[in-house]
Amino acid sequence: MKIRGAVLDHIGLPRPYATSAPLTIADLDLAPPGENELLVRVEAAGLCHSDLSVIDGNRVRPVPMLLGHEAAGVVERVGGETDLTVGQRVVLTFLPRCGQCAGCATDGLAPCVPGSAANGAGTLMDGDIRLSREGEPVMHHLGVSGFADHAVVDRRSVVPVDADVPPVLASLLGCAVLTGGGAVLNAGRPRPGQTVAVVGLGGVGMAAVLTALAHDDVHVVGIDPLGDKLERARALGIHDACTPEEATDRGLKAAVVIEAVGHPAALETAIGLTAPGGRTITVGLPRPDARITLSPLGFVAEGRSLIGSYLGSSVPARDIPRFVQMWRDGRLAVESLVSSTIGLDQINAAMDELADGNAVRQIIEFG
Repeated sequence: MKIRGAVLDHIGLPRPYATSAPLTIADLDLAPPGENELLVRVEAAGLCHSDLSVIDGNRVRPVPMLLGHEAAGVVERVGGETDLTVGQRVVLTFLPRCGQCAGCATDGLAPCVPGSAANGAGTLMDGDIRLSREGEPVMHHLGVSGFADHAVVDRRSVVPVDADVPPVLASLLGCAVLTGGGAVLNAGRPRPGQTVAVVGLGGVGMAAVLTALAHDDVHVVGIDPLGDKLERARALGIHDACTPEEATDRGLKAAVVIEAVGHPAALETAIGLTAPGGRTITVGLPRPDARITLSPLGFVAEGRSLIGSYLGSSVPARDIPRFVQMWRDGRLAVESLVSSTIGLDQINAAMDELADGNAVRQIIEFG
């Protein structure tokens, strides 16, 4: 079938992206779903720094590639036998889990081994490529390729949700909420009376803030150099918000500190704000050559921990229903993460907004 999507042909084009246009809106061919695969009509897709990191070269992927990894849609066709049915709404997640490898045996701590291999190769889980343009293959982005009106995905890359979960909200569950919220629930695990600090108030960081606020008797602090993001966090009901310099000058210490930027300076800030016995949880993805400077003494003498948390240490099939229930209970205002909705043809300019730190989550809505 013919689809329309945003394809990256060349990595590292200069900014502004509105002018250099790294993403081309193109007509592509999408092959039918194979065994254990689904054809999904995409309803909404979010723009995330993990997309931007492929465009700017921080995360090198094979090209041409149809980008987009945070999305939701409706099943239109199933390949082979599956427990899902046509018409069912699903959340697309960017780390498929086979459920059988050593990574899957860690209950979310480590990524799935074959899922990670497929993501790196730009294929679906079983090594197949269902996308092409003028007879030439187009690679899949993290098993999703959600910047298009339709996608073929592996069953292990989706989690079904009920029809009462709106498409925009459902799309955010697949990355921002799983990553930021999962880091709080699965890695941070705050206890009553503790302080949770979140360094970096983009989409992932704000999802961590919302999830921390859902806990009873937990003090939540947001940290970001941009005043607009601090104001947005205050509007969400955060208990305190400040710049990194203000946090350091005040001697702020927190039992759980979530770093959601992916920059060495942010991680160093997060480590410095971690209280004795506390946990620094890093979910941001820095450049491969990034390095930090720290003293290891504090980890031993103060009993602190530094924990890497990929996708919030989440198991999507387990955690997405948890977040949906929190939303239904009125404890998780996921919709508040949306800073704007756009059309697919606005995606290059929207990447500039993302790179400049002006957006929390921009959502592409498909008709």
